[in-house]
Amino acid sequence: MPSVSHNPNFLVSLKAILFDLDDTLVVDEAVSKQTFAAVGQLAAKHGAEGDRLQRVAQETAKKLHREGPVYPYCRSIGISAFECLWGGFEGVTPELTALREWSHAFRVEVFDRALREQLIDNPALAQELSEAWAATRRKSQRLMPDAVETLARLSNYSIGLLTNGAPDLQREKLAASGLAAFFQAVAVSGEHGIGKPKPEIFQILLGELGVTPSEAAMVGNSLERDIVGANSAGLTSIWIKVAGSEEHFETTPAFTIHGLAELPKILRELAA
Repeated sequence: MPSVSHNPNFLVSLKAILFDLDDTLVVDEAVSKQTFAAVGQLAAKHGAEGDRLQRVAQETAKKLHREGPVYPYCRSIGISAFECLWGGFEGVTPELTALREWSHAFRVEVFDRALREQLIDNPALAQELSEAWAATRRKSQRLMPDAVETLARLSNYSIGLLTNGAPDLQREKLAASGLAAFFQAVAVSGEHGIGKPKPEIFQILLGELGVTPSEAAMVGNSLERDIVGANSAGLTSIWIKVAGSEEHFETTPAFTIHGLAELPKILRELAA
């Protein structure tokens, strides 16, 4: 197991641990890519090159997402291109309404363009692939290694969940994970209109837990959102470096771990 690295300038007494959700407690990026592979295999049964289709579909999803009218909202709340392929985006706010309406056409267009890149003009197949993607992604959810065991070992702390994303989709992921009972409080960016790394969303969750920033740590895989946000808000930041989803961002976490199983050791050292 890789050794835990830390910044010796961060030494505090902790009462609460905040966790990110995607690629911290539940697998996100890898599952989405596996879903593209599965849909590529389905397309291959209809005469497409599966590997080529899945690659083009991923690229197209990201491109259309960046160019879409809802991108500023998605960026601020933390809704990814791949989440737009399966989220329901329930809600009555203008932003969620616009996202819900846009996403329906977006999903079909992703696969229609991927098929047309291979000179396949088949709108019905594009619709089928988009529906298969959403269904496959939804049933493929799984936990990060040691998620349950790690949370179970933190009974001496208040535990909160701080996740960016659409309210219904993040709540769905949490319910499917089976981890909800571990959290004393949950904050979803889309429910508050504020996303990480803004300090305000951290302060909301800290207030619900009844602790100050200096009494809390944030565990997450995103340097840009989790670690920058935690540092800005005055929390101890713990970066979980997940293979395949690493970011390059100019910020320094208090601690770096390579798996959740390393977290209890850090907390024991801080408590001592």
